Amino acid sequence: MADLFENPIGLCGFEFVEFAAAEKGQLEAVFESLGFTHIANHRSKDCQLWRQGDINFITNYEKNSPAYFFAEEHGPCACGLAFRVRDSRHAYEEVIKRGAQPMDMKTGPMELNLPAIKGIGGAALYLVDRHEPETSIYDIDFVYLDGVDRHPEGCGFKVIDHLTHNVYRGRMNYWANYYEKLFNFKEIRYFDIKGEYTGLQSRAMTAPDGLIRIPLNEEAAGGKGQIEEYLMAYNGEGIQHIAFSCDDLLACWDKLKQKDIPFMTPPPDTYYEMLEERLPGHGEPVEELKKRGILLDGTTADGQPRLLLQIFSETQVGPIFFEFIQRKEDDGFGEGNFKALFESMERDQIRRGALDVE
Repeated sequence: MADLFENPIGLCGFEFVEFAAAEKGQLEAVFESLGFTHIANHRSKDCQLWRQGDINFITNYEKNSPAYFFAEEHGPCACGLAFRVRDSRHAYEEVIKRGAQPMDMKTGPMELNLPAIKGIGGAALYLVDRHEPETSIYDIDFVYLDGVDRHPEGCGFKVIDHLTHNVYRGRMNYWANYYEKLFNFKEIRYFDIKGEYTGLQSRAMTAPDGLIRIPLNEEAAGGKGQIEEYLMAYNGEGIQHIAFSCDDLLACWDKLKQKDIPFMTPPPDTYYEMLEERLPGHGEPVEELKKRGILLDGTTADGQPRLLLQIFSETQVGPIFFEFIQRKEDDGFGEGNFKALFESMERDQIRRGALDVE
């Protein structure tokens, strides 16, 4: 994909997300239910590689490592993420010049030294340039399991579409500036969402490559809603959800359902009754969407539907959840669905007793 604007760091997509927990067994069942396969083990560390399509997850149980200490503070968590870059040495030197805080990630013999900087909530943000077949970081630092497909299809999800951060109230500008200053991200959307009881503000940031998208969420003034609940449960700022994209969301949903992934509370029936009014001529099977609780957004104003299908899991790794989407020429984040989604999450909070509406 051609760069959207100047790309001085040489970004070219997400490489992986790293997860940690105090003990093994807290992450594996979640990844399996999402359609991931355990395909490799690290050569010297207690780390495992899980894959689906071109999405790579790494579980890190290495004692006394940065991931271990991160999990001690946050519980089961996403303790790191990696950006793919054209030249990691150049990328690292450039972001350090721009004010990034370096992180010292210990490596063993015959292992790659992945440069990393301090990211959201203190999580590691790695810069990775080895991604060609047979020479990737996975081929060098990991040993593949015998007889396992190295590129499993899983439930049909292809890539990480975006990865959302929740931040403390008043900190959204700080993190927007972080991505702008270090990586030349730009803001492409701004939302101010008000539910019946709570609200949030969101700034959607995108990288020059158009492949790395990071929305930033903060609680509305005086709110005690979903962002505040996350920050309390996670003990700080961090990754709120990770979105996977696919070519056929209905089929992928059916596979997820077979694996018993719990989905968020669906919107009311009126949401689907109003779809034709909101998106005339959208051409999507409304009853099939309704049966699955899948949301639909986009535009049909010029007679050429540009649509986004999306649905969300319940929280799966601590307060972190997952989003599943299909883009049909729409590059948004489901703006038209935000209020319906937000109110659905409010209802879930009320059901769990996490939001007092008295």
